[in-house]
Amino acid sequence: MEQPGPRRPRLAAKAAAAKIAADFECANNRTNAKRSNRSSDEQVSENSVEDIGDETFDPRAKNVPRTESPRCKKRRAAQPAGMKVKVTTPRAKPAPAGAPAAAEEEDDSFPVPPKVQVGNSPVYLVDRRLGKGGFGQVFLGKRIPSKRLVNDPKPAQVALKFEHKSSKGCCANGNPYEWTVYSALGDTYGVPRMHFKGTEGDFNIMVMDLLGPSLWDLWSKEGQKLTEKYVACIAMEALQILEALHAKGWVHGDVKPENFLLGPPGTPQADKLYLVDLGLAMKYKDTRGAHVKYDQKPDDFRGTIRYASVHAHLGRTASRRDDLESLAYTLLFLLDGRLPWQGFQGDNKGFQVCRKKMGCSAEVLCKERTEPFRKFTEVVMSLKFDEDPKYAACIALFEPLVLTIPRPIACDSAIKVGQKRGRQEMAELDVGADGQPRKRLRSGYPGCQWISVYNKHKPMKQRYHYNVGATRMEVHVKKGLSDGLFISAVGCAADLWALIMDAGTGFTAQIYKVSHNLFLPKEWIVEQWDAGFYITAVAGSTSHSALVVMSQGTKYTQQSYKVSDVFPFEWIKKKWRENFHITCIATAGSQWAVVMSRAAGYMAQCVELDFLYPSEGVHRRWDEGFRITGCAATPDQTALVLSKPRKAPADETQETLRTTTFPSQHVKDKWAKDLYLSGIAFGRTVS
Repeated sequence: MEQPGPRRPRLAAKAAAAKIAADFECANNRTNAKRSNRSSDEQVSENSVEDIGDETFDPRAKNVPRTESPRCKKRRAAQPAGMKVKVTTPRAKPAPAGAPAAAEEEDDSFPVPPKVQVGNSPVYLVDRRLGKGGFGQVFLGKRIPSKRLVNDPKPAQVALKFEHKSSKGCCANGNPYEWTVYSALGDTYGVPRMHFKGTEGDFNIMVMDLLGPSLWDLWSKEGQKLTEKYVACIAMEALQILEALHAKGWVHGDVKPENFLLGPPGTPQADKLYLVDLGLAMKYKDTRGAHVKYDQKPDDFRGTIRYASVHAHLGRTASRRDDLESLAYTLLFLLDGRLPWQGFQGDNKGFQVCRKKMGCSAEVLCKERTEPFRKFTEVVMSLKFDEDPKYAACIALFEPLVLTIPRPIACDSAIKVGQKRGRQEMAELDVGADGQPRKRLRSGYPGCQWISVYNKHKPMKQRYHYNVGATRMEVHVKKGLSDGLFISAVGCAADLWALIMDAGTGFTAQIYKVSHNLFLPKEWIVEQWDAGFYITAVAGSTSHSALVVMSQGTKYTQQSYKVSDVFPFEWIKKKWRENFHITCIATAGSQWAVVMSRAAGYMAQCVELDFLYPSEGVHRRWDEGFRITGCAATPDQTALVLSKPRKAPADETQETLRTTTFPSQHVKDKWAKDLYLSGIAFGRTVS
């Protein structure tokens, strides 16, 4: 719930007032009583507070099937709390951008026709159902003999995929999204062919190659564990398939055992591997052939939780590295029958799974496996967003495991690729996209550090205090205020506070409050809003105490904050649409507090959220003209707010440091370069 405080008269738009009156009638009645005692020229602002529980976002309330299987319910309940997630089951997937938002079970109440003919296809009898997916049902199709088609090379048996026209798997033009993907891929190595497509009655229909069992079926049949030789063959062939798919400019987006199928039993293709189900495939190249731009939307998860890359969990734009990381998890699952993050339950399952993935190094995941699996996992974990994977070198890693014949999976062509190109590229696996030795991003030893941000500024007076107890804070603040300094940033570590005071804030008055065991002090904040103060700095402690600094002299015209047990990105997006921007961010234990203001002076804003310091994302945002304007961290995650100012500073230089102790030894060196502290936080930086 938002509780509005006083409003500036010049902002009192009728439509906004009507909305507020409807949503928060009791709060407005109390506020209006205060307004009646003010002079007509008094300038105040409307401010609002959102506490935990007052505004609930349930991603399961959107696009939820009316009827679903127990397994589907279990999968859907696995999404992280507070995060908008599209979850898939083995044959139930949402489609990506340009396609519907979420998967739903195809309703059995729509009976499929007994025979079909689409486009110029033969007539097929619809036989038994082979499977049921998120957007449709797959049936065996048997071609009806015809004298006219006696020499037709088209297969006698096919897979018929029926998707009802009312399905959310359809794009705006009414066609299934997969049609677009299969048409774009054409004849791609390891991808089944779409022979015909069309509509009949209430259904969109695809006529496709008939294939055999999935790797999941095979794994189950073999006692839920496959040999290293078996899985090495799968790895080599899967890498060649993914390379071919990626060469067409697409990423699959949902690599897992259920989506790898063998050829039809009893045929020459019975031991050949195929990659199916392109409902989540996305373009990673634009129309000019350039790599798509990096972005992160922390509430936008796509894929299957068990096998998804950490970047997919964190809502980053899909790229080739995601398919390869999912392949690594698929291979290890087929070997061991289990992954370390299986077993988490509850609304925050996605958060728990991603945290566990980030805490598992390649050594931990492959401790009982041979070097090829460890090396491959390590390499794919450290790939950059737009890095060109060394497919041939990765294939060559597994070659020593498949030297003897027979081989359970046909991988002769993959072996040739590994022998021809892979050995030359092997040394490059240890070199990153920047030409430097590849960094291991997941050490398996999580740690917390101080994060400090420095901005270029004309010479000014700045002062810092750290390891400050609540009883000593007043002494430092009073001394700073008497010297013309105002608090510009605050932080906390081990329940001791850090203060940054300087002469460059532009504030005219300032007050602060330390609230013990309360994050944040709502009544005090509302009272100060009424007095014309705005929140300009916040920090929280592990004991859920808070240090809130409020100032006069800002340009803000309206302010709102939210406290949440999960990072409140959905709420942030809503406020962005209302022309608010994040002006403060803080944590207390695992809780987040986000303060957003109008007239903050920004033209654009984004958030980088990770289970370590998001170095790659920060550098990409810097290249786009963003600068860090807020930072906060819990023992599990770090969040950096990056903004584009409407008026760019004369010098946009910005630097960051990560240090185990407060960076007192570094600050003076930065001052000598006219770099001044603009933000500090303590929390998770290493996984």
